[in-house]
Formats: sequence, C-alpha cells, structure tokens
Amino acid sequence: MYYDKNTQLFLDGKWLKANEATTDLYAQTLHYGNGVFEGIRAYKTEDGIRIFKAKEHYERLKYSAKMMHINLQYSVEELTALTYELLERNNLENAYIRPLIYLGANMSLQPTDEVHVMLCAWEWGKLLGNKPLNLMTSSYQRPNPKSTHIQAKIVGHYTNSILATTEAKQKGFDEALLLDMNGNIAEGPGANFFYEKDEVLYTCPLGNILSGITRQTVFELAKELGIEVVEKFFTPEDVYKADAAFFTGTAAEVAGIASLDGHEFRLKWEDSLGYDLARAYQYKVTQREYKNFELV
Repeated sequence: MYYDKNTQLFLDGKWLKANEATTDLYAQTLHYGNGVFEGIRAYKTEDGIRIFKAKEHYERLKYSAKMMHINLQYSVEELTALTYELLERNNLENAYIRPLIYLGANMSLQPTDEVHVMLCAWEWGKLLGNKPLNLMTSSYQRPNPKSTHIQAKIVGHYTNSILATTEAKQKGFDEALLLDMNGNIAEGPGANFFYEKDEVLYTCPLGNILSGITRQTVFELAKELGIEVVEKFFTPEDVYKADAAFFTGTAAEVAGIASLDGHEFRLKWEDSLGYDLARAYQYKVTQREYKNFELV
C-alpha cells in the first residue's frame, strides 16, 4: 500500500529503495515513542506540483524536535527541497508525505545524540473517506497538557488516537471525538473539530489540542468568505444541538460529520458552512497562485 519495489525514500542523507531500508531494533523511538513527525500533502496544480504549506509544516517539525530535545540539523529550506526531490524520484503528483525523525539505540530515559531523518511519500486518499461521519464521544481523553508538549507532533501521542479510533469502530461508529481533562471537547484522533450553529463556526482554543495547519487554513478561508469563527470551550451536549460539524487535518482535509453519539445534525452536509469551506480548501490547494474563492 505504501511502497513497492521501485519506491525510493530519503534516509540520513541517502536515497534508498524503501524495501531495502533498515533501522535499529534498539531505537529509542521504537521502544519509548520518542520521535516526531509530520503529515504533509502535495497537489497537482495548474502550474505543476505544489507542496501545500511546506514551510509551516517543517517549522512545526523543528518545533516538535526542539520540544523533545532532538537535535534536528536540517533547515526548513533543505527539507522542502528534499521533499520535492522525493516526489520527483517517485513520480508522485497528488501525494501524502511523511517526514519522520527518530532516535538511535538508547534504553535510557534521555534522548540520544543519534538522530535519523526519514522522508517518504505515497498516494493516499482522504483519511476519513468522503461520506459524513458518525462519531462517538470517546472514553479516552486527550493527554493532560501538563504531562507532555501537547502542541508537538510526537510519535508516542498517537497511541491515544489508536485507542480512541479502535473503540469507536468496535462500537459501530466511524470515528471518535476526544474530551480534555475538564470534560470539554478537544479534537478527533487525528483531526481538529469545528461545529456550526446559527451560521457561526465554533472550535476549541489551543492548549489541549495540536495546532493544526489545516485548522489555521480554515480560519483564513472563513475570513475570506465572511464566516465568523469563535474559539471557546464546549461540551458534547453543546454539540448535540449543532446544525453541522466537520473535522480538519492534512490527511482528512475537510471531512463532514453527520452525528455525535446518535444525535444527527440539522443540516445536510451539502447545505453547511463546512461544505463551502471544503470546496474552498480544494480550490486553494490546487491553485499555484491562490486567488480568492467565490461561492456560486
């Protein structure tokens, strides 16, 4: 699914066949989850292949590495150039890109100076599909921000996401919605959350969530379209009364939500602000020089 015998990846300064690359079974990332990563998309535009917001993604990767005391030597510009080469070597246009920074052999509970940089990419559709999702409120909470750097994209954080998604699917739902330690909605297992009520969008503030780059893009698009967005804390009971809702994330893009805990939202996805933003998002990522999107 992710690679074949011809796929190339970048690892520690070298281009290798994906099926020939190896790693150390004593790596600290493998045993303890101390590593950082990004999820980035490239799109075929009218003027060639474009990596969407590469600068923002690689700045966040460097921030994540810094927070985890990982010495990432590559610059944003170097990583961006390597990623374009990665796409060219694999003849990819519309692609999902995965930079991974992982650590070498170390069984102590301190970072090691042995830092590995891997870049790979593959064709990948929307993570959550194209149909509006039925969600459940997860029994798992997001990690307490005093226990970790919650705004860093850390490998080990995603055990929380795996538990939440697995629980939801085992109970017949499409995906989960996680609360913070105070019982307020935080985010999905791999995406930020918005809901619509009376033609206003609501999303929770930063502090208990990953600062999503797609989330920020939705803020930008909403401003262009004259849509009000309010950051505030809210509970599942508040969302039960919503008109519509959606997830945002690089892998998910803008994904419609049909219900939470069996409470169906009033609007059809096609009649919601989220749908308008999903259209605007697709327009934005496929334009080499972005021009304001106008609803028809």
